[in-house]
Amino acid sequence: MNIDRIDLPGGLGVLGVVQAKAVVECLRSIAAATDQTFVEASTSVGRMDWASADLVVLDADAARECAARLPRRDRVVLVCDGVPALADWQAATAVGAERVLGVPDDEPTLVAAFSERRTRSTTDGAVVAVVGGCGGAGASSLAAAIALESARGSALASARAAGDESRARWTLLVDADPLGGGLDVLLGIEGKQGLRWPGLAVEGGRVFADALRAALPSHGKGLSVLACGRGDGEPDGPAPAAAKAVVESGRSAGGLVVCDVPRDLSTVGESLLDGADLVVVVLPATVRGGLAAERVLARVSERNPNLGIVIRGPAPGGLRSGDLAESLRTPLLASMRPEPKIDRMLERGGLDLGRRSPLSVGARAVLDVVTAQPHRGRRSA
Repeated sequence: MNIDRIDLPGGLGVLGVVQAKAVVECLRSIAAATDQTFVEASTSVGRMDWASADLVVLDADAARECAARLPRRDRVVLVCDGVPALADWQAATAVGAERVLGVPDDEPTLVAAFSERRTRSTTDGAVVAVVGGCGGAGASSLAAAIALESARGSALASARAAGDESRARWTLLVDADPLGGGLDVLLGIEGKQGLRWPGLAVEGGRVFADALRAALPSHGKGLSVLACGRGDGEPDGPAPAAAKAVVESGRSAGGLVVCDVPRDLSTVGESLLDGADLVVVVLPATVRGGLAAERVLARVSERNPNLGIVIRGPAPGGLRSGDLAESLRTPLLASMRPEPKIDRMLERGGLDLGRRSPLSVGARAVLDVVTAQPHRGRRSA
């Protein structure tokens, strides 16, 4: 199968979120002098950029915005034009900045900070959020395929490591769409005993990964599924605090968390987008699909700029995936042929994908972006 894929930009460096022109020019000059990559971003900083940068340089407005959405990290510096004021120090405290510097007086300190290199942690896992660009785009199927491929790859890695299952990466598939058909049904494990969202109690904002893994229904050895509840009343999906706790539990355990996020972007959906390392928007290769996805992409990018699209065939009008991605101004992660006989497959026991199936190949293209290139961002010119 041919995959048409455009990798997102990568590489550790300095992430700058600063509006003052004089400060930006200073940072560019220091980056050039220290041979350091300098990535300029808007105030909408994605989790992946935030976590993987060597150094983060913020102004007061950006510091307050990042403090509200992102976890604490080391090597954060707040920089202002002139002498720092009380508001700058307050913003620095909120985000956990190590220093508050004023340009031009503190340029030597900035040069030293740019010259240092951060030792990157490899203990944390990753979070992928999958959103449909329009109704019936196949987001749930792709989310499930990504989880299946992740678990399959981890099982192979574990087998190569002399059968040590502790070396395998845990994959957690999270169903955040209470109006969907249920990811447990999609995988054919709806009859398995285990915890669903209505039975999950989150105390103190924390969920322990080992307990969660033991309580959830599984698909094979490496994949756990947290699905929505079904009953006669209103659909039972996650609360925002519970969803955040579950995702952070999977990430901190070193696993891959794949979230099926509904298009309406409720409070839960927005929370999952905020915490994702990569957001994947799925759309069909049609004009109507592209027009609908344009609106979804605009809303998603407000929450997280680390996003790409997967385009699913067929293309009844001959629309090329590359042309559609260019018109949407969004990186193309993969273009896929339609999955043959998928409806019959789902009616007869759930998603069962071979290594060469279109969904599997598309899922691996997404996983390549997550695992092979830890930093994504918009580079400065």
